Amino acid sequence: MLLLYNTGVQLYFVAIYIASFFNKKAKLWVNGRKEQAFIRFSGCIWFHFASLGEFEQGRPVLEGIRELYPDEKIVITFFSPSGYEVRKNTPLADAVYYLPLDTAANARYFIDFFQPKMAVFTKYEYWYHFFNETNNRNIPLYVISGIFRPNQVFFKWYGGLHRKMLGFVRRFFVQDEGSLELLHQIGVTNVTVSGDTRFDRVWVNSLQPKAIAGIAEFKNDQKIFIAGSTWPADEQLIATLTTQYPGWKFIIAPHEISEEKIAKLISILPSDTTLRYSQISNLTPDISYLIIDNVGMLSSLYQYADIAYIGGGFGAGIHNTLEAGAFGLPVIFGPEYSKFKEAKDLIALQAGFSVADEAALKTITGKLINDHVFYNKASLAVTTYVKEHTGATAAIINFIKN
Repeated sequence: MLLLYNTGVQLYFVAIYIASFFNKKAKLWVNGRKEQAFIRFSGCIWFHFASLGEFEQGRPVLEGIRELYPDEKIVITFFSPSGYEVRKNTPLADAVYYLPLDTAANARYFIDFFQPKMAVFTKYEYWYHFFNETNNRNIPLYVISGIFRPNQVFFKWYGGLHRKMLGFVRRFFVQDEGSLELLHQIGVTNVTVSGDTRFDRVWVNSLQPKAIAGIAEFKNDQKIFIAGSTWPADEQLIATLTTQYPGWKFIIAPHEISEEKIAKLISILPSDTTLRYSQISNLTPDISYLIIDNVGMLSSLYQYADIAYIGGGFGAGIHNTLEAGAFGLPVIFGPEYSKFKEAKDLIALQAGFSVADEAALKTITGKLINDHVFYNKASLAVTTYVKEHTGATAAIINFIKN
């Protein structure tokens, strides 16, 4: 099985390398690893994040560890360029790198070079050689905000190698009882149900949001429908609302902000009332559609809005519903949400709503806009839900400290 794993890793690298000739993200993935130069530390605390979403999810623990061990160096690694490129200069770390390809030689070199005193992985990403190397050297490895489902490879008859990886982890901090039960079924008992650290992150953000230049002027005391982390399928759907609610304003923050993607989005909106955020200095009172053509603002933009649509639900899965929910926004999303516990919870509370087509979107948007009692119940339910699920960070930090 290890031979198959190693072969798969190498084939993945070959595929990314070939893609790098015509795909910008793949090129960053390859060149970023090739060009980075490590700075040697005599011991550190190592955090790994798959991408930007996992960074924000694990950030409360990162901040807590930084406060608990102020004299320790902190090294962060990312797998994806979308995390590295945005957070490569974060003041929360002493160094930020791409995670090298998971080979035995790379893992030995990395651990030799940085000599981590502990390693923290957020939610997922299980790399055999890096995990094995931490285990061989008795370096505590923690998985935080873990989530497990029956269809994952760990629970299949052919998942022996992946089950072995789980044995290299010192402690799992999982989001729910279902994950605990699944791990217990395969003999993994070093598990704590701590909850999801994203709740702590988004709740703190909602209490201390950053003001964003020009957005209050754009809002101009009107209601705002915000669409965050959208993909083309989401944007086509949202565009159908443009003539429905002339008294409302719309903010759309695409997941990808290449010039091609932004131009295509603008082309399906009313041209005379649409503006890019990078041109906010040209804002006039008649602008009703604002396109966010940068990254890093979305979590603070929600403070200005009244209803949120969360993208990704017509693809691999929805993005972060909790950032909007912490501000009391009812959230709407596409049909692919089955892997996301919070989405299912919010639907049960009638604070989250899944739509599969234009008719469904118009129906729920109209109800939220026109039925104030329904809206207020949804807003209160989502706020309460987020607040009641905070506390995961404290549980993790206390365990590590003790």
